Amino acid sequence: MADRHEYEVVIVGGGPAGLAAGLYTARAMRRTLLLERKVLGGQIALTSIVENYPGFPDGVNGFDLGLAMHRQAEKYGLETAYAEVTAVEKVGERFRLRTTDDELWARAVIVAAGADPNRLGVPGEERLTGRGVSYCGTCDAAFFRDQEVAVVGGGDAAMDEALFIARYARSVHVIHRRDALRASKVLQERAFANPKIDFVWNTVVEQIEGVEAVERVHLRNVHTGERWVMPVAAVFIFIGQHPNTEWLGGLVPLDAGGHVPVNLWMETAVPGLFAAGDVRVDSARQVATAVGDGVTAAIRADAYLSAAFPEHRFE
Repeated sequence: MADRHEYEVVIVGGGPAGLAAGLYTARAMRRTLLLERKVLGGQIALTSIVENYPGFPDGVNGFDLGLAMHRQAEKYGLETAYAEVTAVEKVGERFRLRTTDDELWARAVIVAAGADPNRLGVPGEERLTGRGVSYCGTCDAAFFRDQEVAVVGGGDAAMDEALFIARYARSVHVIHRRDALRASKVLQERAFANPKIDFVWNTVVEQIEGVEAVERVHLRNVHTGERWVMPVAAVFIFIGQHPNTEWLGGLVPLDAGGHVPVNLWMETAVPGLFAAGDVRVDSARQVATAVGDGVTAAIRADAYLSAAFPEHRFE
């Protein structure tokens, strides 16, 4: 019997990518531990209704979807611990992971720690997240059909999402702290040409208000100091995101934004180390694609273990 601190696979992150990976590695009879620092389901746990995940024509509550994924993986033997990974290193052919609670060993590691959107840090933002405050237009725009909404940001993501949200909303007010966008020229031209999109320049959000859902935002002009209130049904925030990769500590090269480069099999430059979901480069940042990434990483991790450790499997 293997030591309780040693696993064939350790998965870091309990979002859709990590849960899908856990289902596949556990079902392949690999002793697997999933580590989650917050809540199972990742960002989808904050989404009241997920409407674009295949198989749910009437939508599904994001928190419930995460729990169902976890329950399915546990059915095949997935183990779960709630702790934050603080460091990882490769020692010989194994990985040593340090968490806030323990020290663990793994023969393969799947990094599915996700990426957290950068937040405004203003009053009302956290309380109304999932109730009008959103960080994903593709996920939530359809809930605000024919309503007025705000988009905060001026980069490619903000313009791309504003154009998508404009398919549903009556009007989209883009709030940007500068007097010019940082987005690519082609996206700027499309946004400027869209009659549903208008721009509020040199302005920041100071507060988001609403009783049960977003009702209005408090704005301030950064040059004049003028303050006013804008009634909106939703605030979509796109001011960047940060992948949760600090704990990798140089074990694997990262891109300029901190994402993990992988090949089509979700393999990193380090044998036995895989990355899936929002944490990897060029992720589509959708539940469906994260699940696909997790499955791919798990299949490849199983193949890696068979090749690197052919002498025995854990009991």
